[in-house]
Amino acid sequence: MIRRGLTAMVFLATALLAACSGGPVRRVSEPAASIQQLTVHANGSWSVDLRLQNYSSIPMRFDRVSLSLQVDGHDAGKLEAAPAVSVGPESADMVTLPFTPSAEAKMVLADTLAGRRSLPYSLKGTANATPEEAKPRDFDIDGHSTLNPVPGLDGVLR
Repeated sequence: MIRRGLTAMVFLATALLAACSGGPVRRVSEPAASIQQLTVHANGSWSVDLRLQNYSSIPMRFDRVSLSLQVDGHDAGKLEAAPAVSVGPESADMVTLPFTPSAEAKMVLADTLAGRRSLPYSLKGTANATPEEAKPRDFDIDGHSTLNPVPGLDGVLR
């Protein structure tokens, strides 16, 4: 009799565990943004290759980014874009944005390139993204990194 009760309890526990395993975990994590490459054009404008990183376990569609860019502690301006790009789970994608920097940022970058030095930068703002089968959300972005001149490519930092 006790053996039947124990067998029934084990069966019931196994059935409950099987019912709870409803598939893969759907985790939504804060995305990140960073500069993959910055290119200075002859007219003084820049192209910014912005890397959008999705750390979630599900795809995420990036509809809008609004980021303040600082180079070496100086305000360069705002990166505003509507990339409308879907990024797979735990993946990244890049969008190229035209950018007109402030006069101060142009001088800082010219000095950095002339001295072949690294350039610290920061991005701060929001990214509006939509996780798969969910509502759009604004995610805070606060990233800091460094760009270095690319040997053999004048006016390019990575």
